[in-house]
Amino acid sequence: MKKYLPSLLLLAVFESVAIILWLTKDNLFYLLNFSYIGGCIALGLAFFANEKRYARQFVQFAVGCYMLLYLGLVCQENMQIEGFWYYLFLGVFEAATIHYAVAKIFGPLLFGRGWCGYACWTAMVLDLLPYRLPRQPRKKLGFLRYVTFAAALALVAGLFLLPIGNLERIMFRLFLVGNLLYYTVGVALAFAFRDNRAFCKYLCPITVFLKPMSYFALLRVHCDEKTCVRCGKCLKACPMDVEVNRQARSRKNATECILCYECVKVCPTKALH
Repeated sequence: MKKYLPSLLLLAVFESVAIILWLTKDNLFYLLNFSYIGGCIALGLAFFANEKRYARQFVQFAVGCYMLLYLGLVCQENMQIEGFWYYLFLGVFEAATIHYAVAKIFGPLLFGRGWCGYACWTAMVLDLLPYRLPRQPRKKLGFLRYVTFAAALALVAGLFLLPIGNLERIMFRLFLVGNLLYYTVGVALAFAFRDNRAFCKYLCPITVFLKPMSYFALLRVHCDEKTCVRCGKCLKACPMDVEVNRQARSRKNATECILCYECVKVCPTKALH
């Protein structure tokens, strides 16, 4: 049962959040929502523990499609960063503010950037492109994520400062336009840099929230440096250019790890776990 411990731990965390929000907000939706997401992630990790190749893709599509199609298009909730700022400015703790608190602000203390690897509906599509492993060295363009972060904040702040009505409808349209823009730019960058995850590395504004907490993540890839033979296979297999053959939290691109465990799969000495 030891190999299922991460699955059970994450399921317990999501179920706890689901029950607390259900009772606090007196809304059954939160119980169903977080139970579904937690169940999908737990099942995916169980598949991974049994060495199923489709484990991560299962979670990506199960959670990503749910959030994009159901929450986004059917329920018309803006789950992008603009939706977070919108509800935050309203002073309402629901929808996007709850989502960000659990998945992208406090959650990373437990599972780091696992959201990027298992639940992001943008990466869900980008990971289907032909450049799963980077074909070029990482660019020094990470500062651009702070530009898009500030732009999203300025956009929503401007909507509140200007006398504009029907903000909820505007936020839904921003969700549609934002997703179209993310996919278009993400695909273009993937082909331009020959790297499926180029958008995640350079432009995604959500990583500004994810990076600080991810440094202290409980769940992360560990390296037994005494067992490691420095073959470099793990470095070539990592889609996020993380220096996984070091144990220290200060390793290069440490907060970029999406817990895909591709490095673990190729390690010849089982030094990674």
